[in-house]
Amino acid sequence: MSDPGAAAEELSPAARGALRRVLELLARDRGAPSAVTEPDRAWRVHVADSLMGLDVTELRGAARIADVGSGAGFPGLPLAVALPDARVDLIEATARKCEFIRRAIEAAEIDNARVVCERAEHWASRAPPAGGREGYEAVTARAVGRMSTLAELASPLLIDGGTLVAWKGRRDAGEEAELRRAVDRLAMTPVTVTWVGPYAGSRHRHLHVVRKSGPTPSELPRRPGMAKKRPFGSG
Repeated sequence: MSDPGAAAEELSPAARGALRRVLELLARDRGAPSAVTEPDRAWRVHVADSLMGLDVTELRGAARIADVGSGAGFPGLPLAVALPDARVDLIEATARKCEFIRRAIEAAEIDNARVVCERAEHWASRAPPAGGREGYEAVTARAVGRMSTLAELASPLLIDGGTLVAWKGRRDAGEEAELRRAVDRLAMTPVTVTWVGPYAGSRHRHLHVVRKSGPTPSELPRRPGMAKKRPFGSG
């Protein structure tokens, strides 16, 4: 387990200042898409938690990252600040949340991040530059669905050999077995599950690493909502 504050402490003063401006916006915006808005707590719950992803070598070295279901912009915004040479697309389908992320990017002057206000399935159905199909070396997702669902959303976005990093809470043996049963249909193979401690966004925080292990299956992406409604591997 890494020290949960280590990655945040390694940020430059300018980077820390940029993320503080994001949290200041979160605190003063009554419509902010997060229940955690007090700046000091939000630093632990959102920023430190997000930066734990830097423990994954493939994420730390990625030049193109997609953050699926970005919500209030985590982990995408902290990762963009910590990895200034990477391009980070924050994919979010809810217009209200997209607008908040746009304002956060502007307030913090995060030049290497942009909002993609679309369903992940729609974005993954089109080739770059009009879409994101097989356009990323890494995909991130922070507690937005079951592992099979996240792997399905990530697969058509990732290049062959690319990596999904998913922030999850307590481990669920049934959920992990579901993903293993879906490997062939998703071209996504589980690699590691790492406990990163009782802190920040979850008392039982784990990082799941899943690798794209072949060409994108022809049936992906499915229609929006199907990955959640009928996840592959569910039997």
